[in-house]
Amino acid sequence: MIEKILLSIKQLPAFPTIVHKVSELLRNDDYDVNDVVNVIKYDQAITANILKISNSAYFGVRQKIKSIHDAVIYLGQKNLLRALQTVSASRIFSKRNAGYGMKTAELWEHSVSVALMSQILSRKLTKKEDAVLYTAALLHDVGKLVMGEYVQESSQKIFALMSSGAYSFLEAEEIVIGINHAELGGRIAVYWNFPPEIHDAIAYHHRPDRILAGDTLIPSLVYIADQFCLMMGIDGGMDGLAHRGISEVMKKYGLKENDLEESMLQLFEELEQANELLHIVN
Repeated sequence: MIEKILLSIKQLPAFPTIVHKVSELLRNDDYDVNDVVNVIKYDQAITANILKISNSAYFGVRQKIKSIHDAVIYLGQKNLLRALQTVSASRIFSKRNAGYGMKTAELWEHSVSVALMSQILSRKLTKKEDAVLYTAALLHDVGKLVMGEYVQESSQKIFALMSSGAYSFLEAEEIVIGINHAELGGRIAVYWNFPPEIHDAIAYHHRPDRILAGDTLIPSLVYIADQFCLMMGIDGGMDGLAHRGISEVMKKYGLKENDLEESMLQLFEELEQANELLHIVN
């Protein structure tokens, strides 16, 4: 079964190279608008969806954006990259069934919510937002797009293990199927040539304490953002909150109950403005 699952990774569409190319251009504060436009404009689907979501209340652009040139100018570096990441990820979700007892659009809503929450937490802890963190959070459950059908078939065995109280969903998933959705997501990140920090954040988004080396901030923020969204009822499927709670992660970054409450309120406000982002996957 593991061999079959790993082979199915190759059936996923490649993550658009446009994202990597535009990211490189935007690292230079003196980037040429026309250079960015020329990278994006030849992909008609991405262009159309960027125009669609860039006019949403979430990005707060006061002028009507009618062309990709307008989008590059008025969105600016941070918002353009976020729009591009969201549109590119949505194409992957649109082509797969989620499984896990939910519709693909519901998994997408959870993924976008975790991505937005990750930025709320980043602003709170580091005083800035992080494009790499946003990508990792948006794709943290990408393994579910491949694992869905296998988990659906094995759900009774998985729940039987969990009902004993000895196993979390992730552990039961691994025992029954041979691999869990987080580890598989990490394999997908490697397939898409993402950097190590994105791989680690996806592969360990339920257990950042298992990362043996390197910076754990991004994986930890994805973990916390995911847990906060699950607590808010914006869940990612049949596993819900059936994961190991790691209070040490909260303590490590000095987060308290009032931070949780404030972050939840901020997320509700941002989700109200992010309608176009949420409904780009139907």
